[in-house]
Amino acid sequence: MSQIIKDMTEITRCGAQYRLDCLSPMGLKACHASYLTEICAQPGISQDKLARIICINKSNVARQAAVLEEEGFITRQPSPTDKRVMELYPTEKAHALLPQISDILKRWESCTTGDLTEGEKALLSELLAKMKFRAADYMEGR
Repeated sequence: MSQIIKDMTEITRCGAQYRLDCLSPMGLKACHASYLTEICAQPGISQDKLARIICINKSNVARQAAVLEEEGFITRQPSPTDKRVMELYPTEKAHALLPQISDILKRWESCTTGDLTEGEKALLSELLAKMKFRAADYMEGR
């Protein structure tokens, strides 16, 4: 395994544990931060579109959406134009937690980039965006 992939994997694992530690008292799992952030930003987003945006397979999105609905964070409704499409809407419970979730994500970014200069952060962001584009392109084409 290349050092880049190894480092990215370890950062991802540490981030997931950090989110779990911070979110579990709220009744959320580590993965739920990205779900709720997107659903609150785009009420009525379809499960398929959410899957594409956060690069998770559709069955995992459906499973986690069911969990979030059961816990009262979202509602799922069939699209009025296509009953096969499930739309996701945040509840007041989700909206109330969104500032805390955003703060948790910002703190993790500060933790991991705290000793980088603004120029290094900008370069890192640019390079990661290139990698993300190629990864998403691969996932769309498989």
